[in-house]
Amino acid sequence: MEGVGWIGAIIIGGIAGWLAEMFMKSSMGMLMNILLGIVGAAVASFLFGLVGIQFGGWLGYLIAGFVGACILIALARAIRR
Repeated sequence: MEGVGWIGAIIIGGIAGWLAEMFMKSSMGMLMNILLGIVGAAVASFLFGLVGIQFGGWLGYLIAGFVGACILIALARAIRR
């Protein structure tokens, strides 16, 4: 979340979570979308950092949030089954 700020992180996290929700055909509320986007961005940034990929700025945070939220949704589905 460096360089984005908390308000930006919430807005971008919500957008990333919503995009992941639409992509993964899941139904969740707005709060869960924001949480998935923010936590997903942290997870994806960590995973991408392991292979040497760095994201920066608003667009990078959006991409990382989307990818991470998709990963979290897939994990939740796997655990439920």
